[in-house]
Amino acid sequence: MGFEKREILLILGALFLMIGLLPFIAPVYSVIIAVAIYFGIRIFVKKRKQQIQKSVGEGVCAVCGARIVQSKCPNCDGTEGT
Repeated sequence: MGFEKREILLILGALFLMIGLLPFIAPVYSVIIAVAIYFGIRIFVKKRKQQIQKSVGEGVCAVCGARIVQSKCPNCDGTEGT
């Protein structure tokens, strides 16, 4: 199935949450809550990855930490010509 390590940990966490809720609420509700939390976290992580990828773009300059635009650092590569 090709699960990554963090996805297996998320599945186990949702399973343990479901088991922990069993004494307090009906099994059907604990399964629904665990599944909702699992998919909620997956959606949150996916959107956060997209947001980080969009903000970083091509990468980050190792010298000054600025965002690289068109394969050049606006701070470091812009000062070389002057």
